[in-house]
Amino acid sequence: MRPTISRLLQATRCLQHENPLGLPKTGTIPRFQRGLPTKRPIQNVKKVIAVSSAKGGVGKSTIAANLSLSLARLGLRTGILDTDIYGPSIPTLFSLTSHQPSLTSSSQLIPLTAYGVQTMSLGYLTPSSSSALIWRGPMLLKAIQQLLHSVAWSPSLDILVLDLPPGTGDIQLSITQQIVLDGAVVVTTPHILAVQDAVKGMDMFDRVEVPILGLVQNMSLFRCPHCHGETAVFGGEEGVRQVCKERGVELLGDVPLHPNIGEDASRGRPTVVAEPESDRARVFMDVARAVARKVGLEV
Repeated sequence: MRPTISRLLQATRCLQHENPLGLPKTGTIPRFQRGLPTKRPIQNVKKVIAVSSAKGGVGKSTIAANLSLSLARLGLRTGILDTDIYGPSIPTLFSLTSHQPSLTSSSQLIPLTAYGVQTMSLGYLTPSSSSALIWRGPMLLKAIQQLLHSVAWSPSLDILVLDLPPGTGDIQLSITQQIVLDGAVVVTTPHILAVQDAVKGMDMFDRVEVPILGLVQNMSLFRCPHCHGETAVFGGEEGVRQVCKERGVELLGDVPLHPNIGEDASRGRPTVVAEPESDRARVFMDVARAVARKVGLEV
């Protein structure tokens, strides 16, 4: 009989734990030796990309979800891993808030699948979506370690999308030091503060030698459905394009500010699923094609 999910929830009630996700000891990975850990690939995954923003509130998780769904629509076996420990969004975005993963006989988490995409998130393992995780740094890093290496992606994936938490701190550095990343997509809005933070995020990836696949500009223009006029709510796009030019980075896509994007996401049916023929979905598909090409996947 497979281990019950209750074993996964026990660890959320404490502040210090050698095994924060509560996985059985059999099949768990060994502790790291002194010094930096050795980068290693994620089992059963060909390519791994990170979707990142150094600033919260720019729509990073929505972009990551729609990107993974677009990659799946292109015929790639796709997964998404939610590494945002404090604010996991993938359960809501994929309408899986009431579901919990089970374990394999070797004590690995079995992903939950929705809309053709395999998903895993710490949000599946907490008692409720409103429960706060009061975890210290070491426990967070151990949880990330288990999420990266204790998930049974099956069948093997062509590409795994990592939804990173905002910022450039311990979790981001831990991920980039532990696994082989094939590239990163940086999400920003046109607002000057978001652009400044996006540059910081790009600096982080440069320092850890992760290729930057490009930028996605989110919430760029609002097109009024009544007068059909366009308004740059968060400022013009000149700042993003200037950063791309200075850094030699491609602007992968320009996602407009549209109420349906947020409403569809809150209902657990992201744009690519809810409105696959819309102009907005076509932007996500174009971003997915560019990402697949940059990491060497044929679509």
